[in-house]
Amino acid sequence: MRRLGVRLLRHFSRPPLATTRLLHHGGFTGSLPGHRSTTPGPSCHLQRGVSSTAVSQHIQDLSGPEQRLLDKLYEGLISGQRASLAESITLVETQHPRKKELAQVLLQKVLAFRRKQESRNGGKPVAFRVGLSGPPGAGKSSFIEVVGKMLTGQGHKVAVLAVDPSSCTSGGSLLGDKTRMTELSRDMNAFIRPSPASGTLGGVTRTTNEAIVLCEGAGYDIVLVETVGVGQSEFAVADMVDMFVLLIPPAGGDELQGIKRGIIERADLVVVTKSDGDLVVPARRIQTEYTSALKLLRRQSKSWNPKVVRASSHTFEGIPEVWAKMEAYRGAMLSSGELQARRRAQQKVWMWSLIQENVLWHFQNHPAVRGTLPRLEQKVTRGDVSPGLAADLLLKAFAESA
Repeated sequence: MRRLGVRLLRHFSRPPLATTRLLHHGGFTGSLPGHRSTTPGPSCHLQRGVSSTAVSQHIQDLSGPEQRLLDKLYEGLISGQRASLAESITLVETQHPRKKELAQVLLQKVLAFRRKQESRNGGKPVAFRVGLSGPPGAGKSSFIEVVGKMLTGQGHKVAVLAVDPSSCTSGGSLLGDKTRMTELSRDMNAFIRPSPASGTLGGVTRTTNEAIVLCEGAGYDIVLVETVGVGQSEFAVADMVDMFVLLIPPAGGDELQGIKRGIIERADLVVVTKSDGDLVVPARRIQTEYTSALKLLRRQSKSWNPKVVRASSHTFEGIPEVWAKMEAYRGAMLSSGELQARRRAQQKVWMWSLIQENVLWHFQNHPAVRGTLPRLEQKVTRGDVSPGLAADLLLKAFAESA
């Protein structure tokens, strides 16, 4: 297995296609199909960090229209134009090879701009990222709209990144979250961006993390990420936000069934929604049960104990208290330095996530694998070969031709 790992590393250390250095001498190298490399560039460049000067002065192989597009998007983004933010997120979400390279150049410039803002803020993050998840019917969209309107009324700028499930058959997505937030979508201090999950596991898209960076660059100090929430594994959002909030509806059947270790132990705050009218009593019961359950779980933070609160988006009862808990959490985590440490760890997690995705793409598109795959798939479906043996044979064919 170790030999196979070495071969995989050797294979991916060599670019599969000719590459173009978009940022020369600045520490950023990107691969671009169909373009030749101008300079091989030592690997130590990757360790030097990308400064804003390097980004602005050492962009290579960009055509005039591409350069003007990036300048237009960047200037519009940092000045807070919602149209530029929307266009930038579209650029980040694209699967077009060239546009993906342009998106990375834009992101490097925005990251440099954000680092300047954080340095002026004493090294502390200027924006607060909150992830929200929960089962269908928990009232996530209604909760976000009420909280968002309250925050914009207090002078905050709120960005909402809503991920909708995609059809396994057609690949389409309804993207209906924005239509459920009618009041917030008309608020000039709010930005709502629905995105399809496109088959990505974990309840978020592969570009959600980059969309968060763009929203922060556009001046939004509160970023709310609503996940698909279709199952108990949809909590990948916890690896890209400062605070993970779990929304639970009352009277959802067997309450203890909802207390799954995987998702509940990642929650920094549990909100029992729809706590009004006839549902007040069951909401109180669920609050008690979840409070007891959280005491049995190992603490994630030395500075914060997860809380369970009740709220109603319909009557507004409990909404200010929910935000007060969020602010208390942020204050405690910033004071202890845990929030900054969490962000650094999250960047590493998402780097490896993207590496895994790209390695799988290279594997699936390798000539040796593509030539063997149809025949092995037929044997697996007929029962002639076990899935494990087929996987081993494909990996062997890939490694031997690398």
